[in-house]
Amino acid sequence: MTWDPLHLPSQAGKTFVVTGGNAGIGYFISEQLAAAGGRVVIASRNATKADAAIAVIRSRLPDAEVSSVALDLSSYVAVRSAAASLASLDRIDALIENAGAVMPSKQREQTVDGNELMFGTNHLGHFLLTALLYPRLEKTPGSRVVTMGSGATRLVKLDADDLQSAGKFRPFAAYAQSKHATQAFGFELDRRLRAAGSSVMALVAHPGGGQDGNSPERPGVVEPSGGQRALAKLLFFVGGGKDKAAWPAVRAATDPTAAGGQYWGPRGNLTGPPVLAKPVESSHAESFGSRLWTDSERLVGERFPL
Repeated sequence: MTWDPLHLPSQAGKTFVVTGGNAGIGYFISEQLAAAGGRVVIASRNATKADAAIAVIRSRLPDAEVSSVALDLSSYVAVRSAAASLASLDRIDALIENAGAVMPSKQREQTVDGNELMFGTNHLGHFLLTALLYPRLEKTPGSRVVTMGSGATRLVKLDADDLQSAGKFRPFAAYAQSKHATQAFGFELDRRLRAAGSSVMALVAHPGGGQDGNSPERPGVVEPSGGQRALAKLLFFVGGGKDKAAWPAVRAATDPTAAGGQYWGPRGNLTGPPVLAKPVESSHAESFGSRLWTDSERLVGERFPL
């Protein structure tokens, strides 16, 4: 089928949970799903920013059904609290795991639970959230989990023995390790869902190179500066705006022909229409996925009910 990211199939009657849906790529995922008629729940650790995102979406789409729930992926306690709220929804058609920490410091930092911050937030928080919401997903026919990967996995080799950068910390490398994990989780989840005969699908998306300077303005939420606009013109080859970077995840969540285990990204890797892509072999490897799954259950203290 021909896919037009500007004219999505109707999502009326469906409910989407978007982690980090209040800013950047996540905001545009939320806006695009709401524009297609979907009910959107923004899961955000910052209530003020979530309220601002909701206000902007409603200003553009007066009939939009959009709400928020507090979620801090760096805390198991906070994830459990958010999951309890989300589990009360009558349905979850897609859980889009967009939120993440991106090189917040030059020094290694830890979550409150003692994990490296990016690995703990980007992967473990989402792993626990998915495990806790799986019963609700299973009760929603044709539901999907979309994990967010990254092109960083092509630039940094997987170190399966030091995913938390305990031996040597380099910010970009640590971020890439966390994204190897998010991708591997999505693919391993797909394998286990298939083996269990579940109707839930797991897909992986990567956004490419979305730039603030190429993004359309959304007052109070997305406000590119003059400097960012100028830089985007100079680095035109890096990627389009964050609105376009949202397209792969949105397609993975809504395309009726999409299938579990697929990897969606921009045509040409950096920007463009969302198309099927090929992940790096290491984060797609079944051996790594199985090991990561076991380690993740141990680290979060929760057995995935699958």
